[in-house]
Amino acid sequence: MPSLQVTVEKTSLRGVVTQPDRPSGRGQKLQPSPVKAAAAQYDLPIFEPLALKRFAADQTGEAYDLFIVASYGRILPPELLGIPQLGSLNVHPSLLPRYRGATPIQAALRNGDAQTGVSIMLMDSGMDTGPLVLQEPVEISPQDDCGALHDRLAKIGARLLAHAIDLAAENNLGPYAQSGEPSVTRPLSKEDLDVDWAQPALKIVNMVRALSPEPAARTEILGVRLKLLRAKTGSLGSTANPGTVVESDRALLIACGEGAMELEEVIPESRGKMTGRQFKQWLNARQK
Repeated sequence: MPSLQVTVEKTSLRGVVTQPDRPSGRGQKLQPSPVKAAAAQYDLPIFEPLALKRFAADQTGEAYDLFIVASYGRILPPELLGIPQLGSLNVHPSLLPRYRGATPIQAALRNGDAQTGVSIMLMDSGMDTGPLVLQEPVEISPQDDCGALHDRLAKIGARLLAHAIDLAAENNLGPYAQSGEPSVTRPLSKEDLDVDWAQPALKIVNMVRALSPEPAARTEILGVRLKLLRAKTGSLGSTANPGTVVESDRALLIACGEGAMELEEVIPESRGKMTGRQFKQWLNARQK
């Protein structure tokens, strides 16, 4: 939680607001959010409001200079945004106005972008539409998946946030309007996880990157349901129907609508993580 750590170090933090505990795993036991777990380590007051307007009403008698928001997942109502004297800073992992909304990292990877970035924004009542304070572009490596890119952007975002907090302390945020063609992302649905083998191989590879390590792209190969964690485009020596396993001595190749995709790391249903070659061997042994 780099942004939380920076906020603890650079402010007199009065408390942390996070999502309520949610069921998770096979047993569907209630689990705290990562932010809640981190806040507990700092011995900070933790708030988990269900109704943000009611929570805002409870805070109106308090004096706050600044709110800081990172990956909260809910739009703050005007009643809450109007409380801090200097406004509410949001750490957003894209070059706004590109990829506003819930899944900017996934969108950048899925679209095969070579660059993304981090924006520090003063929030308004819209969805990621507020004026910018700081912005920094970040190159995307072909090896990046969502987890790796998220972690790198989180560190960069925390560094920019530290600078923004200093600017706020000097009353010198100097926000400027977003410019460029806006685009909006949405939360992922179950349908977004299913691989369509009729698509070109590169597009499917980018989808796998965008969804790895969680929630992961899903498919079925030779009757086995599995999650795809890493893949790359492969060479297809002959024509084959999309979704067909192509014979190869060195790798597990799947024919796509254009080209083929080589599976590098997978999780078969009810099994542990495997390389593509291990999965191929397991499939061969299973079929004997």
